Amino acid sequence: MKLLFSPPSPYSSKVRMAARHLGIALEDIRVNTADNPPELLTANPLGKIPCLLTDEGEAVFDSRAIMQHLNRLGDGKLYPKKDHKRTEAEVLEALSDGICDCLLAIVYEKRFRPPELVSQAAMERQWEKINRSLDHLDKNLPKFGKKLHGGHFALAAMLGYLMLRFPGEWEQGRAALTEWPSEFAKRFEPYPALRPKA
Repeated sequence: MKLLFSPPSPYSSKVRMAARHLGIALEDIRVNTADNPPELLTANPLGKIPCLLTDEGEAVFDSRAIMQHLNRLGDGKLYPKKDHKRTEAEVLEALSDGICDCLLAIVYEKRFRPPELVSQAAMERQWEKINRSLDHLDKNLPKFGKKLHGGHFALAAMLGYLMLRFPGEWEQGRAALTEWPSEFAKRFEPYPALRPKA
């Protein structure tokens, strides 16, 4: 299987970590979405990454759809079996992905708008959501338990993206959340190599 991805993308990072954890081999293919690469647009009309190309020629896109696909390929080992535990993992994944959505909105606001059109108010609205969510996570960090699950990988990818794009802007007053990546790396050694990178 092939994975169309970009190294800084937290959604790509989440999927790559989950596949590694499950022992599922992926051929990583770097793409730049700004270039509208034909291979990506043919597979995913939205032009978004990550996009998984199966050996049968099917395209699976949106990171959460890919995570569910990997879970099926991995005999259900990516999410807890018990319903309430699985719901907890999926909500953690949704919250982590939602924070990434807000972070990317800030990055894109700065990157793609002329300086005179950048909306400080729009970015502040995103930061309100981010700060509220990070405070929630700091007070309600997920336990590792015996096995890692999809929510853990989503949280690790999101924190990796914060470390990459927003160092020094989120850590203060969140000691537990700031220390979480190093604890995660003890349980998932490939983390430093697979977390979002420039």
